[in-house]
Amino acid sequence: MSVGADISLKDSLKKYFGFDSFKGNQEVVIRNVLEGNDSFVLMPTGGGKSLCYQLSSLIMGGTAIVISPLIALMKNQVDSMRGFSTEEGIAHFLNSSLTKTQMQKVKQDVLDGKTKLLYVAPESLTKEENINFLKQVEISFYAVDEAHCISEWGHDFRPEYRRIRPIINKIGVAPLIALTATATPKVQSDIQKNLDMLKASVFKSSFNRENLYYEVRPKVDAAKEIIKFIKNNSGKSGIIYCLSRKKVEELAEILKVNGIKVLPYHAGMDAATRSQNQDMFLMEDVDVIVATIAFGMGIDKPDVRFVIHYDIPKSLEGYYQETGRAGRDGGEGKCISFYSYKDIQKLEKFMQGKPLAEQEIGKQLLVETVAYAEGAVCRRKILLHYFGEEYKIENCENCDNCNHPKEQFEGQDDVVLALNAIIVVKEKFKSEHVSNVLAGVKNSAIKSYKHHELEIFGDGSKEDPKYWNAVLRQALVAGFIDKDIENYGLLSVNKAGKEFINNPTSFTLSKDHDYESGDDETDAKSGGGKTGAVDNELFNILKDLRKKVAKDLNLPPFVIFQDPSIEDMAIQYPISLDEMQRIVGVGTGKAQKYSGEFIELIKKYVEEKEIIRPMDMVVKSVVNKSGMKVYIIQSIDRQISLADIANAKGLEMKQLLEEIESIVQSGTKLNIDYYISETIDEDKQDDIYEYFREEAETESIDAALEELGEEYYSEEEIRLMRIKFFSELGN
Repeated sequence: MSVGADISLKDSLKKYFGFDSFKGNQEVVIRNVLEGNDSFVLMPTGGGKSLCYQLSSLIMGGTAIVISPLIALMKNQVDSMRGFSTEEGIAHFLNSSLTKTQMQKVKQDVLDGKTKLLYVAPESLTKEENINFLKQVEISFYAVDEAHCISEWGHDFRPEYRRIRPIINKIGVAPLIALTATATPKVQSDIQKNLDMLKASVFKSSFNRENLYYEVRPKVDAAKEIIKFIKNNSGKSGIIYCLSRKKVEELAEILKVNGIKVLPYHAGMDAATRSQNQDMFLMEDVDVIVATIAFGMGIDKPDVRFVIHYDIPKSLEGYYQETGRAGRDGGEGKCISFYSYKDIQKLEKFMQGKPLAEQEIGKQLLVETVAYAEGAVCRRKILLHYFGEEYKIENCENCDNCNHPKEQFEGQDDVVLALNAIIVVKEKFKSEHVSNVLAGVKNSAIKSYKHHELEIFGDGSKEDPKYWNAVLRQALVAGFIDKDIENYGLLSVNKAGKEFINNPTSFTLSKDHDYESGDDETDAKSGGGKTGAVDNELFNILKDLRKKVAKDLNLPPFVIFQDPSIEDMAIQYPISLDEMQRIVGVGTGKAQKYSGEFIELIKKYVEEKEIIRPMDMVVKSVVNKSGMKVYIIQSIDRQISLADIANAKGLEMKQLLEEIESIVQSGTKLNIDYYISETIDEDKQDDIYEYFREEAETESIDAALEELGEEYYSEEEIRLMRIKFFSELGN
């Protein structure tokens, strides 16, 4: 379809959208569409892809069919189009969320010629009734949005997208525009072949988003780091991505209890809640959304100021698109990823059992992700190179690697040694085992295979296994090693690796963070803990106060607070009842009973010394009483024998007593008289109790045994009586 040259695109842009000028390639793309040509549009997030088909549809006769993968995306864009027009029927969507009545209304508006843009899900497009309906419609062109979903090499592969071309042929051929924010040359080729548009005009914008800052941090105390970051960027909009729904829920909850306005978003939630949470984020009723990757595709919120990846994504393409949701207005956009190699290993495990071709693709994508996360090169340079674009500037001045360069050194000899170790163990072991061989670690696995007898064993003992693991990963990224996903990640040296052994060349390694030890599953639940050195001056002042309080109450000092509690106070500086309850060994009861004078003293000390307290950045944990502790408390209340409680929970008596001691030391009162009276002679009870009441200087069991005599009293008897003593006098 040709449109007269007298039509001024800029006038139309101003009339419909209120803009004075086009961005980037928008104008040339629209002209190509208006001339009836197929177009392939590669434009980064925030570049204005949607306007390419929106304005074209308003100018051309008939209805444009936009094939889009997400209901949320359709709703968002339909609302946006209706905002530009007085005619509500100008844009509609056709998907499974509509009632029969709504569906009829949509179809009637389209047939009446009111609708210029009809958004259709690929699943809806394949339904016979919709195919028959669309055959009656004058179609101006088809737009395939998020076209990367077509490619198995893309980060969000959707099999139904590969059926689009045959369906278009069935409905009726019209010009085609395919649009995506992320496509490597391989993905681009895949899209064009599948849509049968190899002769399409290709419009490729630069992938460089100069306003975005990229940083990768080791995944240690990630929840705490995220809270600190958000509180330092108070009131700014942000998205946090997690790979699992469970982690989304956990992290959203931990942020919420730490005073952050946050909501979760994932595919496991019902559609109404998901839609409501998304709207609350768009309307700025909440600042932060914690989401799986389902969130954000096509969401037009220009002022997202940060995108955080709690889990590293499966591919750089996914990472680029998700980070691209930050700073779409050209303003500040911070992209921070928390990375642990354990996350890569989890993703590898998910691949096991999948078809071989899919595994090969997944493996290659992960290798590229590791190269980005662990590399010392400019982050921007790596990303742009991935998309086939050369970035010639040496220092972008807007990523962590450029602003804080990592120390690098020659690693040629170490790479050769690591490759040889793989060959020596006959290419039948994972990187952890090979690293232990190199570092000279004699664990049970090494001994059972007699690998400690190998000549190469310990040849790299100047470094630890974590170092060698990092060397192996960098050799994997360099293409010297293959990893067999299906066979538990066994390493083998490929042709390029063997050539490197025979003719080694310079190989730069970088001194780096420890990317192996990362958060475990309980990271987001963990609270405070020791975060610094003990303030010895405060420690001694608190001990003096404890002595005074103990004297006033006629109790041994350790009954008030034990040394580990005093030590933790001298690290954390608690200045409220709530903070005091988070100190080691101080529960609600003990905090309420004894902490008043301690809180006042610490508060005064902090003010006088102008101390910045670690407590100000301590993550509040979600209340999650241990099931074991609850069971023990309830069982003791019912006077069940301690031996029976231990058996029921598969514990030894010593372990059970440790659990009970922990409960009592935190301030909970337990009455175990019923068990003591059955197992300890009355005279012994009196002697032990009197010892702790009058003579003991510390709570030490060893000191009690020495004083009372090991030949007369058992450790278990003393521990039981100490529990009774603490419970009665301390709590």
